[in-house]
Amino acid sequence: MNRAILSKQVNKDLIDQLKNDTNALLSFLQNKNDGTIIYVLKKLGRLENGYSREPLLNLLNSPNENIRALAIKNLAKIGDVTLLSTFVKYANSDESTEVRRESVSAIGRLRNEKAIPVLTDLLKDDDPKVVMQAIRGLLVFSYKPEIKNELKKLINHPNELIKEVINKEINGFHYKSNSQQKHDEFPAFLKNTVVQGDVQEILKYVPDESIHLTFTSPPYYNARDYSIYQSYEEYLNFLERVFKEVYRITKEGRFFVLNTSPIIIPRISRAHASKRYPIPYDIHPFLVKMGWEFIDDIVWVKPEASVKNRNAGFLQHRKPLAYKPNAVTEMLMVYRKKTDKLIDWNIKQYAWDKIKKSKVLDKYETTNIWRIDPTFDKVHSAVFPLELCNRVVKFYSFIGDLIFDPFAGSGTLGRAALNLNRKFFLTEKEAKYISRIKEELNKNSDLFNSANSQPIIVDMAKFILLSKRKI
Repeated sequence: MNRAILSKQVNKDLIDQLKNDTNALLSFLQNKNDGTIIYVLKKLGRLENGYSREPLLNLLNSPNENIRALAIKNLAKIGDVTLLSTFVKYANSDESTEVRRESVSAIGRLRNEKAIPVLTDLLKDDDPKVVMQAIRGLLVFSYKPEIKNELKKLINHPNELIKEVINKEINGFHYKSNSQQKHDEFPAFLKNTVVQGDVQEILKYVPDESIHLTFTSPPYYNARDYSIYQSYEEYLNFLERVFKEVYRITKEGRFFVLNTSPIIIPRISRAHASKRYPIPYDIHPFLVKMGWEFIDDIVWVKPEASVKNRNAGFLQHRKPLAYKPNAVTEMLMVYRKKTDKLIDWNIKQYAWDKIKKSKVLDKYETTNIWRIDPTFDKVHSAVFPLELCNRVVKFYSFIGDLIFDPFAGSGTLGRAALNLNRKFFLTEKEAKYISRIKEELNKNSDLFNSANSQPIIVDMAKFILLSKRKI
């Protein structure tokens, strides 16, 4: 049945009547299809009496695992310890993992010491989510030394989330900020600064936890004239070193957005094959290992006419094995610096007025597919589209934040930052790209056209002096 029709037929008044009349609920559930039953179970809300107990117990015989799981979930709301044996039965024997997990949750929600032996035994279960629910139930009794000792045994559990929870809840481990500055502040000498030099050397002089957001696209591996490496391993090791430093200088719980794509190194002759390198997928393990939490993947889609045509040969001969699709996508991998604090904590570090001014009020893309035309530049062969930068800056920073690009190129991220009332810090090795930034500035373009936000363009020596003066 259509959900809109269901919501009209099964309204709040009917739900209230059903959950307060055992016979009415029994009769109603006997004559309805699975979809309607699931809808009602999701709408029951608080159950402060036992009137729904018998109808819900009947539903545990349903072949539909969603109905069984929702029945258990609602039975748990009653808070009746005599249901413990029922919950234990389904936690141990139901064929559905979802029903088992819901049953363990129900045992924990009883908050009764009779559940302790059952929950302790469930810590040995093979399903990590069952174990997590058991931990959740036992944490209520963590003041008991014997419970704390049982939980401590999980510190070397193979599941990373279980280890993290035990470290935090039992061992008292917390990720702590080393910064002496407030979360919404940053070192003044970085404000709207462009530094020419090797990013690895520059970052040595940037204090811990200075940056609110990093958005960058690293140099292509030997695919452009500005990035030559002896090997792919050397290239990945270089990026690993840079992104470790980016991690250090990023504020607790803040974001790093990395734009990459697989690249092709052309073959040297028709007797040899070209080589395709899966850059985003090879970088990802390095990032997770150094502490970045993976949050999202966003696919940037470009018009097919704007990319290199790899499909011409197949178009003519149509022979299997030779199909090569035109690569119209790049990846924006979104990471957050590891912390045990939720996003709400980061938001609360700002004054309400700044939060209000930073809200994204205009129309925005609701999916992870971003269709944005590429930008072409007379100097730089791989330029960020301004719209791409605008979206990342708006979604992952607040007004006044410091935005960083370690491979700045022609400085589009700086332009986006200032247009959106943020500050920027850019580093770039190539002199011709620094000149491009200067050129845009000298032409009085809108690249850095913001009151009291004129950029400082310095070399490495001058930047070191600024860092020592902290101005």
